[in-house]
Amino acid sequence: MLFLTVPYAEKDEAKALGARWNPTKRRWYVPDGVATAAFEKWAGQGGDTAAPASGGRVDSYQGKTVVGTNYVALEHGCNPFEPCAQCSATLAGTPWEKARQHLVGVVAKL
Repeated sequence: MLFLTVPYAEKDEAKALGARWNPTKRRWYVPDGVATAAFEKWAGQGGDTAAPASGGRVDSYQGKTVVGTNYVALEHGCNPFEPCAQCSATLAGTPWEKARQHLVGVVAKL
């Protein structure tokens, strides 16, 4: 399934080509089994991507990259709540490090 960014003025054109509307995600999409070549002009305009360039997550409702105020970009995909020699300098003094220290204290009390 390929999600599209179709302007309202062009919705009838996309529908005529075989695009369908997903009411949950509020996006037009190309169903599986339908050739996607005719939808090229809408596919590259903020369509779903596997990984956003900024490292955040993609809000499927709006197709925008979302990061929180406490977001810390890491060089690799480690778990910020577990000690990592490679990321310790990046996480030092951040809310993630404070949360990890808090969890260590809670677990120690158990």
